[in-house]
Amino acid sequence: MKNLVIILGPTGVGKTETCLSVAEFFHVPIINADSRQIYRGMPIGTAAPTIEQQRRVKHYMVEMLDLQDYYNASMYEADVISLLQRLFQQNDMALMTGGSMMYIDAVCFGMGDLPSVSDDLRNEIKRRLKEEGLDSLCEELRTLDPDYYEIVDKKNYRRVIHALEIIHTTGTTFTSLRTGEKKKRDFNIIKIGLNRNREILYQRINQRVDSMVESGLVEEARRLYPYKHLNALNTVGYKELFNYFDGVWNLDEAIERMKGNTRRYCRKQLTWFKRDDSIKWFDLDTDNTKEIIKYISNLI
Repeated sequence: MKNLVIILGPTGVGKTETCLSVAEFFHVPIINADSRQIYRGMPIGTAAPTIEQQRRVKHYMVEMLDLQDYYNASMYEADVISLLQRLFQQNDMALMTGGSMMYIDAVCFGMGDLPSVSDDLRNEIKRRLKEEGLDSLCEELRTLDPDYYEIVDKKNYRRVIHALEIIHTTGTTFTSLRTGEKKKRDFNIIKIGLNRNREILYQRINQRVDSMVESGLVEEARRLYPYKHLNALNTVGYKELFNYFDGVWNLDEAIERMKGNTRRYCRKQLTWFKRDDSIKWFDLDTDNTKEIIKYISNLI
């Protein structure tokens, strides 16, 4: 039986080094499941694997797209399933890691075919966004699909609009379409979740942001500023610095906002993952990589 091992967890928990050690032990490459690391030109802000780390272990689905390229979870599903077919010819085990919840679910369960949205509906919701504001649309989403409201980035108007478009088109919740009939995979899926004490995790997140800034994140964001309208850059780290460049905040406030928004995203990741009973959780404050490797070895 072929086995896909997925090591997941919130941002800043320590997935990278753990997965490198696991990949080296089992002699397998790493499939990236991060919706932003998949783009080229933003390695600092996305904490993409370094050249040294990629020399240690071969990585797939990293820096493969230009910023302007359109990509979604359904496309990721198709790409990874095709990749797995090749990898399983060489090894009975494959390893995937990341924190992008939709990408991981797409590989595990499949993405249902979402219906097309009429131009009239799309234009109507855009009009409402302009006239009523994003808060009004978020409140409507909270009423129509409270489960998705809890996890969606409420500052990302594209995601809020997309969910409302699907809800009004189908007459059902966006959540039900994402979690409906699951595709059957011809491989076994082993999910491992990494977590830490919440206070320690937040400290790691704050330190990580400081490290990114010291490594040149401000300069990277300034170089990317002309492309700030692109969806690839509509993410924590860059949005705050773009506001700094626009004079909305000073640099210190932008950095503090970055830390706060990253902690908020961390909580959303954990909320999403905690609903999945198939995940075996390890506390990295007490557990170590050897225990994770032993757990995997006993299952494959």
